[in-house]
Amino acid sequence: MLLLLPRTPGELVTAPVIARGGGLSRRLSVLVKMSYGSSSLSSGTGTPRRTFEFGRTHVVRPKGRHEATIVWLHGLGDNGSSWSQLLETLPLPNIKWICPTASTRPVAIFGGFPCTAWFDVGDLSEEGPDDIEGLDASAAHVANLLSTEPADIKLGVGGFSMGTAMALYSATCFAHGKYGNGNPYPVNISAVVGLSGWLPCSRFLKNKVEASQEAARRAASLPLLFCHGRADEVVLYKHGEKSAGVLSTSGFRNLTFKTYSGLGHYTIPEEMDDVCKWLRASLGLNGSRS
Repeated sequence: MLLLLPRTPGELVTAPVIARGGGLSRRLSVLVKMSYGSSSLSSGTGTPRRTFEFGRTHVVRPKGRHEATIVWLHGLGDNGSSWSQLLETLPLPNIKWICPTASTRPVAIFGGFPCTAWFDVGDLSEEGPDDIEGLDASAAHVANLLSTEPADIKLGVGGFSMGTAMALYSATCFAHGKYGNGNPYPVNISAVVGLSGWLPCSRFLKNKVEASQEAARRAASLPLLFCHGRADEVVLYKHGEKSAGVLSTSGFRNLTFKTYSGLGHYTIPEEMDDVCKWLRASLGLNGSRS
């Protein structure tokens, strides 16, 4: 049985799926629901640490004066190349885009079928467990990519679908000052963008942000743009809306949640125009090519 996973407009990737209950689990209208569980999929006494080998990283150089660098994260089953081609066309000459490719790993929701994924997704339930180890490994990979940028360059993270989940997780690590495993988060993020995704590990976010005044300050000051289509049949709109609500009530006060009527699990020019306008304003880009 095959599931068509929308990636970018006009592209599809197929992956085998185990049907559950009412035939393909009610059409798999939700590929990934928001996770509220506390345990990692890999947790358990004696469970060996997994090794993650990330794929090729694609870089789009700024066409003008370099003012900001954004790591952009693809969705489940995709790669960095497809998004680098789209990002290169955006009228943002001062941004350097770094588009990594996730490691190929068995994905529980596909019955263990391997594909590129930033972390494991094991259940179509809002009570599903969070793969903390996978999330931390990918967040650390993103932070490592950003850590080599010049000190005067503003840093950001963005993504689509599962890439949004990673971008939002990175935002929470930045605010908390730590990864999920307690190790310090090393970079200063100035902007976060998420399209058609959800927030992992949301159950404990508020407690983490309220744990210190510094965490609350970082959360409140971080500009965050979260976009979602009301006709999304892969990551349902209600899960994007709920994620935005959790972020807002957890102290991310500089959050903009934009919705698009009729938009499914893909991007449209109107949405990307909004992203460009928001990034220019949030990062203070002057648009200069010199």
